[in-house]
Amino acid sequence: MNFELFIAKRIIGTKAYKSSVSAPIIKIGIAAIAIGIIVMLIAIATGFGLQQKIRDKVVAFNGHIEITNFDTNASDESQVPLSINQEFYPDFNSVEGVKHIQAVATKFGVIRTETDFEGVVFKGVGADYNWDYFEEFLVEGRLPDYTGQRNEEILISSYLANRLGFNVGDTFQTLFGENFNKLPRIRNFKIVGIYNSGFQELDEKFCIVDLRHVQKLNRWEDDQVGSFEVFIDDYSQLETITEEVYKEVPSLMNARPVTKKFYQVFEWIKIFDNNTYGIIAIMIIVAGINMITALLVLILERTQMIGILKALGSSNWTIRKVFLYNASYLIGLGLLFGNIIGLGLLLIQKHFKLFPLNPDTYYVSEAPVYLSWDYILLLNVGTFIACLLMLLIPSVIISKISPVKAIRFD
Repeated sequence: MNFELFIAKRIIGTKAYKSSVSAPIIKIGIAAIAIGIIVMLIAIATGFGLQQKIRDKVVAFNGHIEITNFDTNASDESQVPLSINQEFYPDFNSVEGVKHIQAVATKFGVIRTETDFEGVVFKGVGADYNWDYFEEFLVEGRLPDYTGQRNEEILISSYLANRLGFNVGDTFQTLFGENFNKLPRIRNFKIVGIYNSGFQELDEKFCIVDLRHVQKLNRWEDDQVGSFEVFIDDYSQLETITEEVYKEVPSLMNARPVTKKFYQVFEWIKIFDNNTYGIIAIMIIVAGINMITALLVLILERTQMIGILKALGSSNWTIRKVFLYNASYLIGLGLLFGNIIGLGLLLIQKHFKLFPLNPDTYYVSEAPVYLSWDYILLLNVGTFIACLLMLLIPSVIISKISPVKAIRFD
């Protein structure tokens, strides 16, 4: 019995490609699997990459969690100060997963030139500020240094630099008003660096200055700041860590995750998940249908062989397994070719950035790529199992074949 089945496997495996009918059908089935895995890899890698890139840009300006006073202030300017003399500052050791905490404050001002003016938010940061994100955004000059005495160094965006005609090394005047009864106060700043995050909504708004300027403008003490920004290790734990941080801060303070402050942005990038899941479902269905067609053709071409095996005593399930084994081999070929091409394209995009995007729409200048063996392996295993399960249905036709009629079949 095993000998006959072995011969059957060899016949299906070696002659399928030589048949004038089954050869093109099988090649189409393999191509469908390959194209499907290519499209799914690209959809997941670029979808996750875009989500991660946009999320990192927003976190750079806000942190993962913002600790502020409970008030009704909806503006970007710090109103009620907080004392930095807190148990959670400068090290938030009471909550696991917190990587860094920094004190900041913001102040609205108007940049004035001889021919133009622009209203921006000046974000004051200190020696504890995490520059990791802005190191990636920096396009010209250097990052400011606020570890020593108070200075006039400022970091502005390329959007503002182009709009106002600024270059690294230029100085400009800024007007800070308090109320209509007093003249605005004037401060001079020197541009030491220009950044471009690609997120124009934030680039056109924020400049980075020394925290001590904002404290002095607001007439705050040296130990008073506008808010605390908290960075965490694992973004997937954001909601849980936010709740723990909220419990640890004083009752008059609020802890708000970045997803709440920039609700529209994060709701928008959630749509990418739905698109990705839809593409995966469509590709698996298309690939499965093509493999079903290929399997049916193989079964019909081997009707006489099925009849002979049944006459020799082989069970329906045993014969079905022969065809499923060969179908598994074809699926494996499709996955192999698809992974080679798909991962090759993604690696090319990751290193050479050949496919640009409109930053005004997507907040990034090129299609970002996120690669992880976790989802690659899961995608391949899931596709293989899904296609194989779909092939169980057409293989039932084998049990309907009569040995007598099959042997006489021509």
